Amino acid sequence: MWRIWRLFDPMRTMVALAVFLFALAVMIHLILLSTNKFNWLDGPKTTKVAALNAPMPTAVASNTLNTK
Repeated sequence: MWRIWRLFDPMRTMVALAVFLFALAVMIHLILLSTNKFNWLDGPKTTKVAALNAPMPTAVASNTLNTK
């Protein structure tokens, strides 16, 4: 094990490892914040499914509008 540290500078290796782990942690937290289930800041987004899946309104016949 001691021969590995003769190849690499211990201080640069530890700094590189800390920067990598910090970047990985930030990336994981941002991915979780972008999901609906794991967003702990805003909470889950509630959408009304019935309004999203509502059918189109029926067309009104043109002969019933202007009857005299």
